[in-house]
Amino acid sequence: MAFIKLQLKPGINRNVTNYSNEGGWYDSDNVRFYSGFPQKIGGWTKQTSQTFLGVCRQMWNWVTSYLDNFLAMGTNSKLYIEVGGVMYNITPIRQTFTSPATNNCFATSSGSTDVTVTITSHGANEGDTVIFSGATAVGGVPADELNTSHVAQVIDADTFVITVTTAATSTVAVGGGTGITAEFEIEPGNPSVTLGYGWGTGTWSRSYWGLGSTVPVDLPQRDWWLDNFDNDLVSNIRDGAIYYWDRGATADPSSALSNRAVLLSSLGGASDVPAIAMQVLVSQNDKHLIALGCTPYGGGDQDRLLIRWSNQDDPVNWTPEVTNSAGFLQVSRGSRIVRGLATRQEILVWTEAQLYSLQFLGTTDVFGIQELADNVSMISPRGCTSVNNVVYWMGHDKFYAYSGRVETLPCEVREYVFNDINYTQSDQIICGNNEGFNEVWWFYASGSSNWNDRYVVYNHLEKVWYYGQLSRTAWLDTSLRDFPQAAYTGETDTDGNLYFHEDGVDADGAPLAAYIQSSDFDLADGDQFMLSRRIIPDLNFTGSEAATPEVTFQVRPRNFPGSTFQSDVADTDAVVESSVGIYTDQLFIRARARQMALKISSSDLGVKWQLGSPRIDVRPDGRR
Repeated sequence: MAFIKLQLKPGINRNVTNYSNEGGWYDSDNVRFYSGFPQKIGGWTKQTSQTFLGVCRQMWNWVTSYLDNFLAMGTNSKLYIEVGGVMYNITPIRQTFTSPATNNCFATSSGSTDVTVTITSHGANEGDTVIFSGATAVGGVPADELNTSHVAQVIDADTFVITVTTAATSTVAVGGGTGITAEFEIEPGNPSVTLGYGWGTGTWSRSYWGLGSTVPVDLPQRDWWLDNFDNDLVSNIRDGAIYYWDRGATADPSSALSNRAVLLSSLGGASDVPAIAMQVLVSQNDKHLIALGCTPYGGGDQDRLLIRWSNQDDPVNWTPEVTNSAGFLQVSRGSRIVRGLATRQEILVWTEAQLYSLQFLGTTDVFGIQELADNVSMISPRGCTSVNNVVYWMGHDKFYAYSGRVETLPCEVREYVFNDINYTQSDQIICGNNEGFNEVWWFYASGSSNWNDRYVVYNHLEKVWYYGQLSRTAWLDTSLRDFPQAAYTGETDTDGNLYFHEDGVDADGAPLAAYIQSSDFDLADGDQFMLSRRIIPDLNFTGSEAATPEVTFQVRPRNFPGSTFQSDVADTDAVVESSVGIYTDQLFIRARARQMALKISSSDLGVKWQLGSPRIDVRPDGRR
């Protein structure tokens, strides 16, 4: 008998067949490679018990000069700032109605929890949020149930219905008093790409879809872009208006957190602010606010290749003058800007098939732009991230890196990933880094899903790939917080949760299942059968929280690459399975076949493991 030490190449390889990848790993879930060896990924916990409304697609973390550690979160329904585990709603207000428009605007019906509201030309759409204050009790409905946030059920242009908890005890045609204020938040957007009908005229039809209103199209999901201008937050809805939230100049931020973000164009001194932008971001080195794919100076339809910037250190002044640095330029090729990403010395700008570098010149031209690469794609506006001055992104059929020049990343799971993507929902794809493990993560919707349900990881230090199944809609790892943060709202849920990743070993109190399986290995190029009787495992359970952590070892034999791992072929034993604990020195098994694979898995609470170099006792056992 002879022991074979299994020292397998790190990373998963699915670009070749299982059999041709002998000496490597072929499949995994919730496993990473660290120093060349596979180990279970870290778990996660809820960052706060407070949930948020809608699907979060973007997060931004910054620390102010007052040492506030703010996290901005944009969902399809709201705009939040989280600090100290508390989420504050700073969603912009679309319109405010007061007396006399709101005088005695409530009507109740005895026994019903539905309250009818009459406000002439309220402008609300189904599902919009309206916040009332100053109302008195009506028909037995308490004032505090009226003076709160509600979701509007629209009847017509002048009336809508809200639902309260306490059923009315009487029918009242008009009531609530004359001191009522009604604030309508901006309307929610789609949580994902949704089949619907576009506008038949104007910018949307001409530039985005090119289709009339009678033709069904994919309506885009609601995306926010977030950045900080000094202590304040600047944001915009993709292809929408630009908003500004002012932190204020007091040590205590509580009063500012009770305020809403407002239109940038509504601030004092605002001049020629773009009405619409695909994305806004801050050039932090020179303090210019930049709008990509925006409306031109002087007004007009959105120009999806136009780049404009405000005066230096003055985010409200966009009027180009000899005495300031506000200005604009045009991207030379493409039909629309897809994404801008600020890096150390430049801002990268992607169109559908080109990559440009936007750089601050410090001359009268202020900014200059040059093309870096042609025939490169970006699968999603959120499909890129910057790590150690290298930018990584996912294209439509490959992965790229930019470190001064654009390169295609070799990817051993390329076919596996790109053959199983729901391209209709490609806008959901997000990318982020996990700095503690030198990883870049992409989350995407698989071919059979309309929601992000899978991930693929590139370890840029060890230059290996791995993948698994995990649903996340936003991801952010910054040095300002202890753990990577991720957001998730289920496809059928209205509320979402914020998570700390790499915190513990379990999935927020539930077992985190994980496995990895090798490719098949054989003796004498498969010319001889193998008989295996023993395995000496090599496992590290450091970090486990269970008193007696265990994993499952499987020897998976078969005679031919095309057969299953069960005993459907004569003389091939079925899968052999044994538990391995912290004190297990060897496993006694019996498996006979031409080729075998090894699978390690765990599904219990509190288990963390890393695999080393197990040895398997095999010997030749005849020919056939």
